[in-house]
Amino acid sequence: MPFVFKRLALLMSIAVAFAADKQTPFKAAPAASYTHHQVNDKVTIGVEAFTTPDQMKTAFGKLNPYEHGVLPVLLVIQNDGDKSIRLDRLKAEYVGPGGNRVEATPAKDIRYINGPTKPTVIPGPTGPVPLKLKKNPLNAWEIEGRAFAAQMLPAGNTASGFIYFQTGLHSTATIYLSGLVEAGTGKEIIYFEIPLR
Repeated sequence: MPFVFKRLALLMSIAVAFAADKQTPFKAAPAASYTHHQVNDKVTIGVEAFTTPDQMKTAFGKLNPYEHGVLPVLLVIQNDGDKSIRLDRLKAEYVGPGGNRVEATPAKDIRYINGPTKPTVIPGPTGPVPLKLKKNPLNAWEIEGRAFAAQMLPAGNTASGFIYFQTGLHSTATIYLSGLVEAGTGKEIIYFEIPLR
């Protein structure tokens, strides 16, 4: 009997190791290393739009949100100041041609962008038989798991994650960020306007 449990434990540990290998953590580079970055009040913000299959693979595995109308933008915030920064009021907007603005879609809402489709049926001898529905590709752990979620950024620290926009990437697009506030004083840090190309 103990041999069976040892073997079962070995098989389970192998399965866990394979699962962990499939979900390797995505690591962002320092904010200033991105081509598109800006520094204001000792805060550096770097952004990068993810549109190519190679970029998607490193962050989302087999999932490509851009193919489904969602532009993922990596956001990296580095606080080199001596005060903590509140990020709970952070507002992110995509500014496209002609000043058209698109607000970031919360990561928890991405799965609902492509609504359910009517199930197809085929006629059967006892009546219509519904066919299996396709899984919504945007209902994947990577969307929320890789999303920017920091609420506070202590001095000397960095936070990163993806923000999502329901738009395509345009050559004149910028990311407009506002709402960063010094935690102790409540003073708002000047806005950031960072070109994506």
